[in-house]
Amino acid sequence: MFDALAYLIVYRWLGLTAESQAGAALHFFVMDTVKIFVLLVAIIYVMGLLRALLSPEKVREYVRGKPRWMARSTAVGLGAVTPFCSCSSVPLFIGFVEAGIPLGVTFSFLIASPMINEVAVVILLGILGWELTLMYVAAGLTVAYVGGMVMERFRPERWVEEYVWKIHMGQATLPQPDTSLAGRHRYAWCEVKEIVGRLWKWVVAGIAVGALFHGYVPEGWVSEHLGGRDNWLAVPGAVLLGVPLYSNATGVIPVAEAMLGKGVAIGTTLAFMMSIAALSLPEMIILRKVIRWPALGLYAAVLAVAFTLVGWGFNLLS
Repeated sequence: MFDALAYLIVYRWLGLTAESQAGAALHFFVMDTVKIFVLLVAIIYVMGLLRALLSPEKVREYVRGKPRWMARSTAVGLGAVTPFCSCSSVPLFIGFVEAGIPLGVTFSFLIASPMINEVAVVILLGILGWELTLMYVAAGLTVAYVGGMVMERFRPERWVEEYVWKIHMGQATLPQPDTSLAGRHRYAWCEVKEIVGRLWKWVVAGIAVGALFHGYVPEGWVSEHLGGRDNWLAVPGAVLLGVPLYSNATGVIPVAEAMLGKGVAIGTTLAFMMSIAALSLPEMIILRKVIRWPALGLYAAVLAVAFTLVGWGFNLLS
């Protein structure tokens, strides 16, 4: 649906071609802008409905009653079965933080959600086979679990923006929502207007940067500079190159298939996939509205190191 709308606007109405750099970039921008905002509105609305029914106090008590390893495992598992891209995972992240769920556990969800989902796993099975797919899933789950633990060690609560921190620590007085059907709808729609109104400029800016890279960075250049498993610099280079781009795990699989077909090493390709899915610039821009620069820098560094280690490990095993 999103692709068809972008095709109609860019190629039919504006007369650009898919072969042109401007056409490819603009098609990417239109499609992802529509897709992300539809997902943002839908997810924030659903989260608003749920939060109108389930108070933050109940969520906090549920988490407090579970061992930390169990809460973290639940977050990683929930992230793995939710087919969200990195940007559309952020509203859920905000909801978890405001519900008082520990930030280390919440970061585990945020890492797992864009990297792993059932659709991507099925496609990976057809392209890479079950062994490499299993390794990718295991690596993604491990990165999410350990990454959340590392974040927790640095006490990221001190770097949460003030308006979220007060709710997280229970210092803000939250109004009791109307639990009638009309009341839940009003509450959820107010959440949509408030969060989207605060984030939309940053989302558009991030997508624009991703569209420029998508349209103007040649695929041949990527393959040429990232090929070969003995090129140790290729893996961190792939991680850095994936940051300005944007997609989910499913959307980047065709690119990964093309890279593998042109001789790019499997570990380099998977590090590139992980970076695009979980370390994208649009996600960083949105997260900056929730957490401060130290937490954002730590989050990016933890993932960059983890993805680099995963890439090197896969290249050695292949």
